[in-house]
Amino acid sequence: MGRKLLYLFLLVVFSAQSQIEQGSLFSEAIGKNIKKYTKNSQRAYADQDFERAEFLFDSLINNVINGSYLDNFKVRKLSGRKTELYKYEKPIFLMTYASWCTPGVGEIPALNEVAEKYYKDIDFVVLFWDSKENVRKSTRDYSRKINIIYVDEKENKNDHIVEIMKHSLGFPTSFFIDEKKRIVDVRRGVLHPYNEKYEISFELNYNSFLNGISLLKNLGDEDKDHFASKQNP
Repeated sequence: MGRKLLYLFLLVVFSAQSQIEQGSLFSEAIGKNIKKYTKNSQRAYADQDFERAEFLFDSLINNVINGSYLDNFKVRKLSGRKTELYKYEKPIFLMTYASWCTPGVGEIPALNEVAEKYYKDIDFVVLFWDSKENVRKSTRDYSRKINIIYVDEKENKNDHIVEIMKHSLGFPTSFFIDEKKRIVDVRRGVLHPYNEKYEISFELNYNSFLNGISLLKNLGDEDKDHFASKQNP
């Protein structure tokens, strides 16, 4: 029995690895383009040409990142135990964050509601670039259906993918990843003005999360109608 289990485990590992090798890894795809993107993006923001800045980001996502495969790397759970991103076997909603980011008033409640509804089909993961102590303080309001993990860069000074993931696209950033670890889409967090109303913040974030989730899961008619009703808060 032990040999059979070992054989099945190795078969799954090699199968997943062969699937990933067919396409480029995220770190490789973005590594070839990030310097040019950063230079042009900074110029656009300096000129206050926000439309061009957004166009550059969308072009990077659609033409470079989408279709690449997420790199595997080690992270920690709140318990302190180490794990890997590839331990999540379902399609993944991955949001990168940090304790110094200030979420909109409706952002976490919107994410909690989506996670409570779809956690059986999708792994909801929030990855903090931070220390364990700061992460604990920042995640008290998250649903238990959301997996909280973190990377303390003091432990990952030589991990190239950690640097790429954190510094290339900024945060909060949401990655929508299929079960083969292929990136389907990447989206920035919803911008929120100070003193915005809770209802507006909730609706904007809910729409953004659900729209991305729809790429990973075929929503039923009821869900599609629900999504359509939320287009104009």
